Amino acid sequence: MRIAVLGAGAWGSALAICLSNRHSICVWTKDPTHAFEMKTQRINQRFFPGYSFPETIEITSVLSEALDCAHLTIIVVPVAGLRETLRAIAANNVSMPVVWGCKGFESKTCYLPHQIAKEETTLWPNCGVLSGPSFAEEVAQGLPTALTLASNDSDFSSRVAAELHSSRLRIYTSQDVVGVETGGAVKNVITIAVGISDGIGFGHNARAALITRGLMEMTRLGLSLGGKTETFMGLAGVGDLILTSTGDLSRNRQVGLLLASGKTLQDILNELGHVAEGVHTAQSVLELGNRLGIEMPITDAVCGILQGRLSARAAVEVLLNREQKSEVY
Repeated sequence: MRIAVLGAGAWGSALAICLSNRHSICVWTKDPTHAFEMKTQRINQRFFPGYSFPETIEITSVLSEALDCAHLTIIVVPVAGLRETLRAIAANNVSMPVVWGCKGFESKTCYLPHQIAKEETTLWPNCGVLSGPSFAEEVAQGLPTALTLASNDSDFSSRVAAELHSSRLRIYTSQDVVGVETGGAVKNVITIAVGISDGIGFGHNARAALITRGLMEMTRLGLSLGGKTETFMGLAGVGDLILTSTGDLSRNRQVGLLLASGKTLQDILNELGHVAEGVHTAQSVLELGNRLGIEMPITDAVCGILQGRLSARAAVEVLLNREQKSEVY
């Protein structure tokens, strides 16, 4: 199978390396200089140093070359670049299955990725979302990983999952696109809060409380948007939330830890050098919650910190001292 991987960040590079064992892969970046560097060095020094590209992986900055003869396109650009990428695919007049692996909401519209796809591509519903607990480094190393591929078309998700599935990259299928995408977006926001709590030194008990209550926020929002409860109890929900909140490979967790240390947000983002989607997603999550009448205190606190309205310690203290409520609230 020939697969076009659109996006040459850490996740795109890791998927390309992992899938190249069984498929013909072409990685696309819109930056010609970046493409030249990866071609000549056979490594993504900018975003994924330490993991070489097999010689069989093609690299290009010309989209038509990546799409030529491809049987499947996997889009792994940040959510902010998804609309532009889908428009570029449409401009090339190609028709093939498309899967996206970006997590978050579009900032201007508060749209989930599938809503952007509905507006920008005629391929719908021959599309899907790939999400779940997955650090790029471990996927590139071939360590066992389980993901969820969700599509409104069960035949599509089953067919594509069968092609991507292997003993080290297990792909489960779902028809709950909304739930899978919501879980992938909101968990990044909750993770920032957990990182702040850990950075302050509030301990494991507080971490468990924030993860559990964060899962409730994620589920309440997801159900209001049309997701299913069982999705949030699975890989794309609690699974991704636990991994991202507790694993130090998580960029969003690093943002929280560094905020707790007193660093400014801009300095943190400059230091990371990668996109931390929770920073860009938090306000959209809060706006959606407000529109739907859903109380989201953890998300609200994260927004307050990111906007400079609250100190990290003050925000976590407010959360931990909120009025007593029923646990199912």
